[in-house]
Amino acid sequence: MNQRLLPGFKLGNHTIDVPLVLAPMAGITDLPFRKVCKPFGVGLVVTEMIASRAIDKSIKVGRERTERMAELDDGEHPASIQIAGSDSGYVADAARWAVDHGADFVDINMGCPVKKICKQTAGSAMLKDEKLVARVIEAVVSAVEVPVTLKIRTGWDEPSKNVANIARIAEQCGIQMLTVHGRTRAQMFQGHANWEDIGIAKDAVSIPVIGNGDVVDGESAKEMIRISNCDGVMVGRAVQGNPWVLGEVYAALMGLAQPAPPTPEQRWAIVIEHMRHLADHHGVRSASKLARKHVIWYSKGLRGSADFRSHFQVMPDWQQMLDFAETYFLGLSEHDTGEMQHSSETVVAD
Repeated sequence: MNQRLLPGFKLGNHTIDVPLVLAPMAGITDLPFRKVCKPFGVGLVVTEMIASRAIDKSIKVGRERTERMAELDDGEHPASIQIAGSDSGYVADAARWAVDHGADFVDINMGCPVKKICKQTAGSAMLKDEKLVARVIEAVVSAVEVPVTLKIRTGWDEPSKNVANIARIAEQCGIQMLTVHGRTRAQMFQGHANWEDIGIAKDAVSIPVIGNGDVVDGESAKEMIRISNCDGVMVGRAVQGNPWVLGEVYAALMGLAQPAPPTPEQRWAIVIEHMRHLADHHGVRSASKLARKHVIWYSKGLRGSADFRSHFQVMPDWQQMLDFAETYFLGLSEHDTGEMQHSSETVVAD
C-alpha cells in the first residue's frame, strides 16, 4: 500500500477528507446519478447547474422540475448546489434558496460553455468581464453564511486566457474553493485539458483548487496532481455509464490497490439500482426516457451493445426495459466487463 496522494481540506465547518468531487453535469447529475456514484469514494457531490432565473420563477410560482433538481439525499452531505447567472440580485436570491434547500455549500458556475448560457452572459462568458465576476461573487458571498465555491474555465479563448486573474479575484471576494476546468470556452470539450493552467491558478491563491478535465482513471488523476499540484480531483463525463472510474481514482488518491473490474453481476446491480432510483425520483414515465441514455452508457464498449441499444431505446414499457436490460447485462462474460474497465481511456472527459 502506498501513501495517499492528497490529504483533504477544510471547507467551512466541514472536512472534505477524500478530495474527489463528482462534477456537476447538466441533465445528468440528478439525485439518482449521484446516489449511484457516491459510494465509489466521492468526497463531495455537486448538483447539476440550476439557473438563477429558473430559481426566481420557482420562488414565485413553484416549479416542480427546479425543486427536484435541488433535492439532496441525507447520505450526500456535505453537498453543494450549483447556481448560474450574471445578475447579482438573482444569484443572491438563488444562493439563499439553495441554502434553504439544504446546501452545505453554494457553487457558482462560470464555466459552462453552452451557447444558450453564454448568450445570457452567464457561464464561461462571464470570464470576459472580471468586474462582473467580482460583483456576482460578492453578491453571493454576502447573501449566505455557508461557504461559496466557484467553477471556471481557464478563460474565454487562448488570447484572453485569464485564469490567474480570475482565481485571485475569486479568493479576494470570498470564494473558499475553486475548481478549474483546464480548457478555454473556445475549446468546448475538444483537445486535451491543460493541467498546467490549473497549476497557474493553484500558484495564484491559497484556497483549495480542484482540477477538472480529462481524468478518466487512476493514472490520469495522479498525472493531473503531479502537473498542477491541485488539492483535489473532479471527475465528470468519464463517469457516464462507468462509476467504477471513481473507484479507480479514489484508490489512486488514497494510495490503495486498484479495484478489480466489475463482474457482470456487479455491473447489473448498479444498473438496476440506477433504474430504480430514476423511477422513484422522476416517476416511471420520465425514468423510461432518462434510462435510454443512462442504461445505454452502461453498455458502451461491451459485446452486443449496438444490438442492445437499438432494441432498448424503442421499448415503450418500463418492466420490459428492466427485463431486457437484466438479460443483457447478466448474459455478459467476465471477459466482456473486464475490457470495459479500460474503455474510458478514450473518453474526452469534462
